[in-house]
Parts: sequence; C-alpha cells; structure tokens
Amino acid sequence: MNYSENPRKKRTQRDYNLGFKLAVISQVEKGEMTYKQAQKAYGIQGRSTVLVWLRKHGTLDWSKPKLQVMPKSKETPAQKIKRLERELSDEKLKNKVLNTMIDISDQQYGTSIRKKCSPNQSNGFDSNMG
Repeated sequence: MNYSENPRKKRTQRDYNLGFKLAVISQVEKGEMTYKQAQKAYGIQGRSTVLVWLRKHGTLDWSKPKLQVMPKSKETPAQKIKRLERELSDEKLKNKVLNTMIDISDQQYGTSIRKKCSPNQSNGFDSNMG
C-alpha cells in the first residue's frame, strides 16, 4: 500500500491545544461536519477523541440525549408527512410483530393472552370469571 497518496500526519494527544479543540468542536456543533469527518479531516486517530472534546468543551447539553436534532417548528409540511409516514410504518410493523408473538404463544404454550370477546358481551368481563 502506498501511503504517499495520503499526506495526513499522524498526531499524538499532546499536539492538540485548546484552540484547535475548540475550532473542531465549533465546526461539528455548527453542523459543518460530523465528528467522524472532523477526525478524518484533521488526522485525529482516537475514535472517541472528538466526542470527548464535545462533551468536555462543547456548548450542547449532553445530559439528555435528543431524539430529533431538527426542531419541529422548522420542519416543512412535506418533511413532517414523510416523518409521520415513517413512524406509522414502524408502529404497524411493531404491532404485527407483537400480534405474531401473541399468536405463537397462544399456539405453542396454550396461553390466551388475547381476549376473545364475543359481540354480545357488553360489560367487558368473561362470564366464567368470578
């Protein structure tokens, strides 16, 4: 393998001064690049080095992980529809998996997890329950 094609210099931890760390953190927090892109661009070898810097010196609140980076108010109607369709699809799949698990349990173990209600039951209780 020819390493002359990749002129990036290997660095050690002591090479990273605070100004360099803050500059990298700023680019990542602004969304100009991901932490992995920053690692590659600046020749940072440690897989979690940039993440450690972000937690230590960054301005983001790492105590509560965010489920969605983009605020809902900035979401366009088309993006919202697409997101909701994805969520609906995920929930349908989850429902199908759970129903299949109940069916398998009922068949293999003789359980009756799913209540079989007849249409004439109005109170919602089985007549043989006590």
